[in-house]
Amino acid sequence: MRGMSRRCPCGRRTFESCCGPLLAGAQRAETAEDLMRSRYTAYVEGAVDYLLETTSAATRGSIDRQQLTAYCRGLRGMSLRIVDTVAGGAADDTGVVEFEATLKSEGRRFVQRERSRFVREDGRWVYVDGDVQG
Repeated sequence: MRGMSRRCPCGRRTFESCCGPLLAGAQRAETAEDLMRSRYTAYVEGAVDYLLETTSAATRGSIDRQQLTAYCRGLRGMSLRIVDTVAGGAADDTGVVEFEATLKSEGRRFVQRERSRFVREDGRWVYVDGDVQG
Protein backbone atom coordinates (compact mmCIF):
# COMPACT_ATOMS: atom_id res chain seq x y z
CA MET A 1 0.00 0.00 0.00
CA ARG A 2 1.83 3.05 -1.28
CA GLY A 3 1.93 6.06 0.96
CA MET A 4 0.67 4.07 3.92
CA SER A 5 3.07 3.76 6.84
CA ARG A 6 2.89 0.58 8.83
CA ARG A 7 4.05 0.03 12.37
CA CYS A 8 7.49 -1.56 12.65
CA PRO A 9 7.29 -5.11 14.02
CA CYS A 10 9.70 -4.06 16.80
CA GLY A 11 7.02 -1.66 18.05
CA ARG A 12 8.90 1.63 18.11
CA ARG A 13 7.92 3.68 15.06
CA THR A 14 6.89 3.16 11.46
CA PHE A 15 8.81 0.48 9.58
CA GLU A 16 10.18 3.13 7.19
CA SER A 17 11.62 5.23 10.03
CA CYS A 18 12.77 2.34 12.21
CA CYS A 19 14.07 -1.06 11.11
CA GLY A 20 13.29 -0.76 7.39
CA PRO A 21 16.45 1.21 6.48
CA LEU A 22 18.60 -1.24 8.47
CA LEU A 23 17.13 -4.29 6.73
CA ALA A 24 17.59 -2.55 3.36
CA GLY A 25 21.27 -1.86 4.13
CA ALA A 26 20.78 1.92 3.94
CA GLN A 27 21.73 2.39 7.60
CA ARG A 28 23.60 0.52 10.32
CA ALA A 29 22.40 -0.07 13.85
CA GLU A 30 23.81 2.58 16.18
CA THR A 31 23.35 0.52 19.35
CA ALA A 32 23.12 -3.12 20.36
CA GLU A 33 19.43 -2.58 21.13
CA ASP A 34 18.85 -1.17 17.65
CA LEU A 35 20.46 -4.28 16.18
CA MET A 36 18.43 -6.58 18.42
CA ARG A 37 15.20 -4.84 17.40
CA SER A 38 16.13 -5.01 13.72
CA ARG A 39 16.96 -8.72 14.02
CA TYR A 40 13.55 -9.37 15.61
CA THR A 41 12.01 -7.50 12.68
CA ALA A 42 14.17 -9.48 10.23
CA TYR A 43 12.90 -12.76 11.69
CA VAL A 44 9.26 -11.77 11.29
CA GLU A 45 9.86 -10.19 7.85
CA GLY A 46 11.89 -13.17 6.59
CA ALA A 47 15.02 -11.07 5.94
CA VAL A 48 17.41 -14.02 6.09
CA ASP A 49 20.32 -12.20 4.42
CA TYR A 50 20.16 -9.51 7.10
CA LEU A 51 20.14 -12.12 9.87
CA LEU A 52 23.22 -13.79 8.41
CA GLU A 53 25.05 -10.49 7.82
CA THR A 54 24.42 -9.36 11.40
CA THR A 55 25.66 -12.58 13.01
CA SER A 56 29.28 -12.66 14.17
CA ALA A 57 31.75 -14.10 11.69
CA ALA A 58 32.70 -16.81 14.20
CA THR A 59 29.20 -18.34 14.22
CA ARG A 60 27.75 -17.27 10.85
CA GLY A 61 29.07 -20.37 9.06
CA SER A 62 27.21 -22.75 11.37
CA ILE A 63 23.79 -21.37 10.41
CA ASP A 64 21.74 -23.50 8.04
CA ARG A 65 20.25 -20.99 5.60
CA GLN A 66 17.44 -23.33 4.47
CA GLN A 67 16.37 -24.07 8.05
CA LEU A 68 16.46 -20.37 8.94
CA THR A 69 14.39 -19.48 5.86
CA ALA A 70 11.79 -22.13 6.70
CA TYR A 71 11.63 -20.98 10.33
CA CYS A 72 11.12 -17.33 9.34
CA ARG A 73 8.46 -18.23 6.77
CA GLY A 74 6.25 -19.74 9.48
CA LEU A 75 6.87 -17.03 12.07
CA ARG A 76 4.56 -14.19 13.03
CA GLY A 77 5.64 -11.45 15.41
CA MET A 78 3.17 -10.38 18.08
CA SER A 79 5.23 -8.06 20.31
CA LEU A 80 8.70 -7.25 21.55
CA ARG A 81 9.66 -6.02 25.00
CA ILE A 82 13.16 -4.96 26.02
CA VAL A 83 13.77 -6.15 29.58
CA ASP A 84 17.32 -4.90 30.18
CA THR A 85 20.35 -3.48 28.39
CA VAL A 86 23.96 -3.41 29.55
CA ALA A 87 26.33 -1.13 27.61
CA GLY A 88 25.81 -1.51 23.86
CA GLY A 89 25.67 2.23 23.27
CA ALA A 90 27.03 4.19 20.32
CA ALA A 91 30.46 4.49 22.01
CA ASP A 92 30.66 0.86 23.26
CA ASP A 93 32.20 -2.23 21.66
CA THR A 94 30.11 -4.80 23.52
CA GLY A 95 26.56 -4.94 24.75
CA VAL A 96 23.89 -7.16 26.21
CA VAL A 97 20.17 -6.91 25.48
CA GLU A 98 17.60 -8.98 27.31
CA PHE A 99 14.24 -9.23 25.60
CA GLU A 100 10.90 -11.02 25.48
CA ALA A 101 9.52 -11.63 22.01
CA THR A 102 5.97 -12.91 21.74
CA LEU A 103 5.69 -14.91 18.53
CA LYS A 104 3.42 -17.33 16.74
CA SER A 105 4.64 -20.33 14.77
CA GLU A 106 2.49 -23.08 13.27
CA GLY A 107 -0.51 -21.62 15.09
CA ARG A 108 1.19 -21.76 18.49
CA ARG A 109 1.89 -18.66 20.52
CA PHE A 110 5.13 -18.63 22.52
CA VAL A 111 7.45 -16.21 24.27
CA GLN A 112 11.15 -16.21 23.41
CA ARG A 113 13.12 -14.84 26.37
CA GLU A 114 16.78 -14.31 25.71
CA ARG A 115 19.77 -12.41 27.05
CA SER A 116 21.75 -11.68 23.87
CA ARG A 117 25.38 -10.65 23.52
CA PHE A 118 26.53 -8.24 20.82
CA VAL A 119 29.95 -6.97 19.72
CA ARG A 120 31.29 -4.62 17.09
CA GLU A 121 33.05 -6.29 14.16
CA ASP A 122 34.64 -3.98 11.61
CA GLY A 123 32.76 -1.07 13.17
CA ARG A 124 29.27 -2.58 13.02
CA TRP A 125 27.16 -4.32 15.63
CA VAL A 126 26.69 -8.09 15.27
CA TYR A 127 24.92 -10.76 17.30
CA VAL A 128 27.26 -13.20 19.06
CA ASP A 129 25.00 -15.52 21.03
CA GLY A 130 22.35 -15.58 23.70
CA ASP A 131 21.14 -17.38 26.77
CA VAL A 132 17.56 -18.49 26.34
CA GLN A 133 15.65 -18.02 29.58
CA GLY A 134 13.44 -20.89 30.74
